[in-house]
Amino acid sequence: MLAERVLQSRRFLFCSGEVPLSTLQLSPPVVRCIRRCCAAGPDRSQRAAGFGGAKSSVAASHAQEMQSTPNYLWSTDDLLGQGATACVYKARSKKSGELVAVKVFNKASYLRPQEVQMREFEMLRKLNHKNIVKLFAVEETGSSKQKVLVMEYCSSGSLLSVLEDPANAFGLAEPEFLVVLQCVVAGMNHLRENGVVHRDIKPGNIMRLVGEDGQSVYKLTDFGAARELEDDEKFVSVYGTEEYLHPDMYERAVLRKPQQKAYGVTVDLWSIGVTFYHAATGSLPFVPFGGPRRNKETMYKITTEKPPGAIAGVQRQENGGIEWSYELPLTCQLSTGLKDQLVPILANILEADQEKCWGFDQFFAETNDILHRIVVDVFSLQQASSHRVYIHSYNTTSKFLDAVFKQTHVAPHHQEYFFEGHPYELDPNLQAHNFCRTARHNPLTLLSCAEQPEDVVGVRYRDPALDFPKFVPKVDVAADCSTAKSAVGAVHQALRIAQELRRCQELSVRGLHWVIGNLRSECLRVLEQRRGMNVVLSGLQLLEGKTRGLYEAVPGGSALPTLKDVAAVKMRLQRVAEELSQCSHSIFDFQGVLDGIVSELVHHGQQAHEDKSIRQIECCLEKMQLIYKQFRKARTCPGLGHNEEQIHKLDKVNLGHLARKVLLIFQEECAQQYQEALALHGSRTRKVCEIKKHLKRLSNRISACSVEASECQDCLQLALDKFLQMVVQEKRSLTLPCSREMALQMQELLEKMKSVTCDLQFNNGIIERLNGAAPAPGV
Repeated sequence: MLAERVLQSRRFLFCSGEVPLSTLQLSPPVVRCIRRCCAAGPDRSQRAAGFGGAKSSVAASHAQEMQSTPNYLWSTDDLLGQGATACVYKARSKKSGELVAVKVFNKASYLRPQEVQMREFEMLRKLNHKNIVKLFAVEETGSSKQKVLVMEYCSSGSLLSVLEDPANAFGLAEPEFLVVLQCVVAGMNHLRENGVVHRDIKPGNIMRLVGEDGQSVYKLTDFGAARELEDDEKFVSVYGTEEYLHPDMYERAVLRKPQQKAYGVTVDLWSIGVTFYHAATGSLPFVPFGGPRRNKETMYKITTEKPPGAIAGVQRQENGGIEWSYELPLTCQLSTGLKDQLVPILANILEADQEKCWGFDQFFAETNDILHRIVVDVFSLQQASSHRVYIHSYNTTSKFLDAVFKQTHVAPHHQEYFFEGHPYELDPNLQAHNFCRTARHNPLTLLSCAEQPEDVVGVRYRDPALDFPKFVPKVDVAADCSTAKSAVGAVHQALRIAQELRRCQELSVRGLHWVIGNLRSECLRVLEQRRGMNVVLSGLQLLEGKTRGLYEAVPGGSALPTLKDVAAVKMRLQRVAEELSQCSHSIFDFQGVLDGIVSELVHHGQQAHEDKSIRQIECCLEKMQLIYKQFRKARTCPGLGHNEEQIHKLDKVNLGHLARKVLLIFQEECAQQYQEALALHGSRTRKVCEIKKHLKRLSNRISACSVEASECQDCLQLALDKFLQMVVQEKRSLTLPCSREMALQMQELLEKMKSVTCDLQFNNGIIERLNGAAPAPGV
């Protein structure tokens, strides 16, 4: 049996001696079995291989599998795609060996009018763009004279095959979606510049190449339905694929209802809208109960009765109502920033009324507006949420702050930023192209300085358990394959969410480290400010004592008013001393709290490093993908033997077990740990923000003390100036007989005044330095 399977599946012509057994790289037991089959005679060996009885029949069968034109050769096994009028194969150039795609037209294609038959050739010759599949040649097969288009080969399949991958069951990742958007828009723009309407836009007609840089390139293909049509022209013939057809065309082509409507170029826009929605979400936008192909009347009703602004409609129960959606689903991988830009476009091109639908000019303007924006990644620390801001490179900081406010509700004047561990100042006139280069793993960290603390938001996601399919015990190869695909897709989604939860926890911890580091520096700055003020205070208190001593040495009552002023300065300096003492204790308390939070963050980091939940999900996913791959193979077989069926059942049980294990890991480890971490993060950020506010107040209080000290110094300076005037007057009034004793007293007072003046100048320098030390941003 094993040998027969090898013969049948591989279709090797070893019976005729055309292929040596040594080239097949088979195991020795299989080779011995094959030799026995061959020795048993042509009947047994050829039946096993599915061939006829004679060598000539086998050779004829082989010849039918190979086809060629004068310059290209292909096997019918290498089928890339199949339509109503043609098949597309992977082929090679006979001269260079270069891979190409050949579109071979069947007999049904020749039943079309000659003009229609020639249209695709003419279209492809006319078009020349990097986002449109290139036409290399038009040739004919040697025997049947069938027309063959030789085109560029896209080795990575189509957009449909990308979306069929379970990894993209909920839509493409944002970078890949933007590539699709850019390529389709550029390709369609070239079509409109050449007055061409495609009429069959869908993911299956958008091919994918991967360049040397690893970047995807998407190309429009299949111009069998295309024709020349200007913006103001109409056509009446119907082409396209049901799910992507404009409702007017759907009514006539699918429902077979007679109508005399003519169609314009906007029918392509409807198809583009459905394609973009499919690429963004992994699902079709309009789905009746039972699916579009089973419930065609309801499908038509959904598309024609869609309310303005709606971009999707789903009927979840038979004969039930339609659930309209005005935004992209939560499961979609696109950021809110991109969704906000994309949804209005979808709403205006998914418009059944051709008069209300956007034209291509507006479509190109709005899509290019998205594509010409730059992206700034932002992480809101208090909210623990990630954001992507799409902004034009020429927009200034104010526009950016408004865009951040729209997503976070943090007012522009309350927004403070950190980047790579340091406060990041955004000049109001700075243009976006001069901003720091951010990424999802390295965003700008936003800190709100609002009095009312921001609520923790965290990662918004749909519970993956809601998307896991139910497993039924009955063996149904096709249904089991579909269930396996859904299960693998759900696990991919669970893994993405788990990774996003982990990423946001890491950004939260890193952001808090940055802010705490900044606050520690601020504590030291405020302490230095207080120490400087203590020096000033000590100097002023000494000056006050010396000044008071000078006046007390003056005989008579002339110095009494000034002595009262000096006594008032003494009281003011005592109040400053008390204020500074309170500030010192508060700062030491803050430092202790910050040190405690840092210790907690370090401990959390160690726990996160030891957490293996994501790796466990990845291991389960790898095993489930192998089972899904096996189910896909089984689906192509006409039936399973007894042993294969038992293995299939075991695989199915294992698949269910792995799916339940993933859910358990996600719910009890990833999600639960995240919620606990989120609660702790909220508590820590509130403490940090309170300390930040108190430090600001302390800094202001010390600054106020500095102002008070400066005023006290001015008062003492005034007192010294008055004293100097008094001394000069006394000197002039002295008579010669008594001048010696008084002169000595005056000289002593002048020396003391000089000392006080030097102290005042030193204090002035300290005060100026303190007043010149600006607080850290926002503090």
